[in-house]
Amino acid sequence: MTAPPEFGPPFRAGFEALLRWRRDVRHFRPDPVPRALLERLLDLADLAPSVGLSQPWRFVVVEAAARRAAVRASFLRANAAALEGQAPGRAGLYARLKLEGLDQAPCQFALFCLPDPEQGHGLGRATMPLTLDYSAVMAAHTLWLAARAEGLGLGWVSILEPEVVRAALDVPEAWRLIGYFCLGWPLVEEEMPELQREGWEERRRTPRRWV
Repeated sequence: MTAPPEFGPPFRAGFEALLRWRRDVRHFRPDPVPRALLERLLDLADLAPSVGLSQPWRFVVVEAAARRAAVRASFLRANAAALEGQAPGRAGLYARLKLEGLDQAPCQFALFCLPDPEQGHGLGRATMPLTLDYSAVMAAHTLWLAARAEGLGLGWVSILEPEVVRAALDVPEAWRLIGYFCLGWPLVEEEMPELQREGWEERRRTPRRWV
């Protein structure tokens, strides 16, 4: 039996720094992400927790120019609709935000969730089926932290038309889009989130309750 590792004070301090410096990156250098590094990050994502050990996530790496163009077109339509829906006092600020890195990121991938995976034999999701989606998000977060530890930045593009993206990537109709991600070397690195620097929102200590 292998003895568990000890996560002492230096590790815990480093882990807190990793969490504080994880950013939603939108500005990338053009340098490519080595294939072996991407494979390693995807392997680490497979270590994420999942309901019933179902591992319902499916990563789709998008390299074809035509497929990337279809995703970008979907973003432009969804972003224009989102801009129209902004309150008058926020529309100008929203228009100035760079909300995606689709033109710069050297690596792009989509994350989907299986609706009813055989793996896991249904354990833990009968009364809360959304735990499958939560599990896929845990895989994304695991990859996000692993990427940051390698000096890479990740950007989550959520302003998209899920059905359009699913069709553009030619995946099974039942797969649910969790997110589309841009991965690469960040152009700049800042501890403060970009949306906070731009005045969109502040990071807060969220309310918690003891009952």
